Amino acid sequence: MSSTSIKTSGFSLAKRQELTGDDFYDIKTMGGMTVAIVCDGVGSASEGAQAAKRTTSYLMNNFTIRPKSWSVEKSIKTFITSINSILYQESQVNYERSEMVTTLTIVVIEGNKLYGANVGDSRIYLYRDNEIKQLSNDHSMDEVGYENVLTSAIGIDAQVETYYFENFVQKDDKILLCSDGLYNILSPNRLETGISLGASFLVKKASSLMEGNLPDDATAVVLEIEKADERELLKRQELAIPKSLKQGQVVDGYVLEKSLIQNDRTWLCGKKTKRYVLKFAPLEAIEDSAILDLFVKEAWNAKRLKSDFFPKAVIPKNRTCRYYVMQLFDGENLDEFLKNKKLSIDDAVKLAQTLLEMSQYLLSKDLVHGDIKPHNIMVLKDFKGGLVFKIIDFGSITEIFSRDSKAGTPSFLSPQRFQNEAISETSEIFSIGVTLYLALTKKYPYGEIEPFQTPTFREAKKPSKFNSNVPDWLDSVILRAIALGKERRYEHYSEMSHELKSPKNVKPYFNENASLIEREPVLFYRVGFTIMTLLNMVLLVLLLK
Repeated sequence: MSSTSIKTSGFSLAKRQELTGDDFYDIKTMGGMTVAIVCDGVGSASEGAQAAKRTTSYLMNNFTIRPKSWSVEKSIKTFITSINSILYQESQVNYERSEMVTTLTIVVIEGNKLYGANVGDSRIYLYRDNEIKQLSNDHSMDEVGYENVLTSAIGIDAQVETYYFENFVQKDDKILLCSDGLYNILSPNRLETGISLGASFLVKKASSLMEGNLPDDATAVVLEIEKADERELLKRQELAIPKSLKQGQVVDGYVLEKSLIQNDRTWLCGKKTKRYVLKFAPLEAIEDSAILDLFVKEAWNAKRLKSDFFPKAVIPKNRTCRYYVMQLFDGENLDEFLKNKKLSIDDAVKLAQTLLEMSQYLLSKDLVHGDIKPHNIMVLKDFKGGLVFKIIDFGSITEIFSRDSKAGTPSFLSPQRFQNEAISETSEIFSIGVTLYLALTKKYPYGEIEPFQTPTFREAKKPSKFNSNVPDWLDSVILRAIALGKERRYEHYSEMSHELKSPKNVKPYFNENASLIEREPVLFYRVGFTIMTLLNMVLLVLLLK
């Protein structure tokens, strides 16, 4: 999964020779989000240090449990308002005046988005392109001689004045959160030259300039953006989405030759002497940011999944509209192939192994294909004439255990997917099993399921009932893959792969309601023989009386 990689550092020194100060800071990364906080307890208030610590802890703890439906902006503003009210009311009850008072700076980075807020005169800086800029806004008086008098702080009043802002971060950016004890000593020029060396360097530099006798507590937190979220960068590109596309149209040197899908967003094209496939963003992405997000994710996955299982794909750097380019496979999809040809047992096993190895590759990146079916499998021929299978459709690829993905085709979905269960290895194995069943029998094991239909599943018949070439061991492998209860299904790709490679070790699979004679014929006849023997002995005894 794409993410922004951030290097963090934090350091604090108390003023003069004091062992502890009134500043407090914390940095945490949680679920792809980095949160950094610096609080400077107001020294004139007797409980300033306690206010700084409680504010930091309160905000950090609430971010770990915030409702998923809340935006970062709502979270920041709500949590600040809440802790301000708590501290203000406690001060009034315990001291009858505002004693639990602190300044606050908070930064949240999610993806490439920077969210920040401050209350008081602690600051947030952004260092970019060798220049440092203040992003926060000091809540202090403008009059000469009163610069240190705060106009707003956490806990000072029943209502809090919060300065909130948003921005974007990019590679090599550095964000500095600091108390006034640092920036009052270090000039912007010193902050610029020292920020790359981290928080400890900045604070110790300020201390050395004061000969180890800091007039105020000094605290710094530095966040260094080592790698930007590529998906967010792709989304932010100002690119047109063409409303109409037609044969003969030229897009950045690619000549559109034939629409491959009814919606006219995927085209066979030529450039110079080579042919490619161009996929354009859907029209709905013009107005719907969620659909644009999905297309950006699709293009990004297509670019980064560099494996022989998939077509090679690139996102041209100088493209003029939203599309990506894919390698053209010289073949037909398995759905078309099966209309006129049959798949041999050896080729079916090869297909299964290809799908399992592809799924294992995606699993290493915490992904699943999401829509395994014949239509998304290309059939090619190698130089010896043997069949080779490739997998297409980057649009369905999603994170494993995803619950909100709409990927998948009803006839290939496990019963659990219809119950909104998360996509997993077992649900993907079910799709692989249905694909194999259909490829060998040209029938769906549970019938063809239409979109929006609520299916009723009944036990599937053995594939060999429709194709006598299917051996018993392969019957068992396929039936175990498409078992209705996931507890009877293969749990991992590796288990199914192992059995495909070791036919002699495959245990027979029977439906849950199978009779004893079906499941254990030898045991059935042995028990029957024993019962008949006992009955004969009883009859013999009765006759001899």
